[in-house]
Amino acid sequence: MNRTELVKEIRAKASYLCIGLDPDLNRLPHHLLEHENPIFEFNKQIIDATHDLCVAYKPNIAFYESLGVQGWIALQKTLDYIPETHFTIADAKRGDIGNTSKRYASTFFEQMSFDSITVAPYMGIDSVQPFLEFDKKWVILLGLTSNKGSQDFQFLQADGKPLYEHVFRTATTWGSPENLMFVVGATHPEQVQKIRTIIPDHFLLVPGIGAQGGDLAAVSRYGMNKDCGLLVNSSRGIIYAGEGEDFAAHARAAALAVQQQMAALLDKYI
Repeated sequence: MNRTELVKEIRAKASYLCIGLDPDLNRLPHHLLEHENPIFEFNKQIIDATHDLCVAYKPNIAFYESLGVQGWIALQKTLDYIPETHFTIADAKRGDIGNTSKRYASTFFEQMSFDSITVAPYMGIDSVQPFLEFDKKWVILLGLTSNKGSQDFQFLQADGKPLYEHVFRTATTWGSPENLMFVVGATHPEQVQKIRTIIPDHFLLVPGIGAQGGDLAAVSRYGMNKDCGLLVNSSRGIIYAGEGEDFAAHARAAALAVQQQMAALLDKYI
């Protein structure tokens, strides 16, 4: 999916919601365990209930590969089931040396046909470039993350600026707003305005609303650009909104609440 197609979906649905598909066998409604592939059945019902309210789905790869072969099967079935109108993100957080990155890129872009993949920038351009070589595919670079440990390194001062600023400035020379996004955690809304002065045109993938307590209104106020420029992710807050046989209906209600807030914010800022 290219940028024009993504922006069209955002405007059509009045939504920039990304739903994280992070299924944990220990948290699935018990009745799903009777299915041949409970993980896929869970995802299928979540997608059926929410596809008209979101523009992207983001499977966290760890929740699938930890289950071995069956997990990879569930991941592929899930990816095949997601409508082509939706942007797909392999939340894999890869970032190894060039030859290894080429294999990772082939895995998620050629074998599985994801639109994008999350990548860690620590090893520099040669670990990122192999992903950028694929046409109509995206790298989503970890820029400023939402976890508590982001304080350990990302805010360290280097030449008078926090390290994360150097990541943004340097990475913009690797790709373009047409194939490079950045992760910016919703728990750092005070930094989003500064980040927008560095990367005014790139899309941001924003985790951290919902269960992590991020402020959607603040992130939208400081982070939107003329194309919206945001994909705001919610995982647990939507997929685990309900625990019984009607879990999908609860997921829809949670997604609808976020989408309605997003529609109002789009009207306000764009």
